[in-house]
Formats: sequence, C-alpha cells, structure tokens
Amino acid sequence: MQDIRVEECCFDGQSDKFPIGMAYVPWQCFKGVYEDLEKAYCIGTIFPELNKPFTGRRCV
Repeated sequence: MQDIRVEECCFDGQSDKFPIGMAYVPWQCFKGVYEDLEKAYCIGTIFPELNKPFTGRRCV
C-alpha cells in the first residue's frame, strides 16, 4: 500500500491555513444494554442512551 501524506491529497500543502479542531463530548451515564442483540446490531449500538436516530433536523 502506498503512503500518502494528508497535505498532498486533501489540502494541497496548505494545511497550516486551517485551525485545529476541538470536540465537546458530554459525560454519559451507563444505564443498561439492549438484551436483543439483533435489534442492537440493526440500531448500531448496544446502549439505548446512544440510540439517536438521524431525522435530518435538530433535536427537539
């Protein structure tokens, strides 16, 4: 596999012009898991708290 530098493929050598990203991740409480693992697989998580379906708009 060929090594490709990020600057070459994405930023044309101008990556220093982009600010460093910052993330905010709130604390999450563990309350349980789905017992039906097939359902969890279809949803994409075993944790009900993380089941946040995309609706195409902001959370209400």
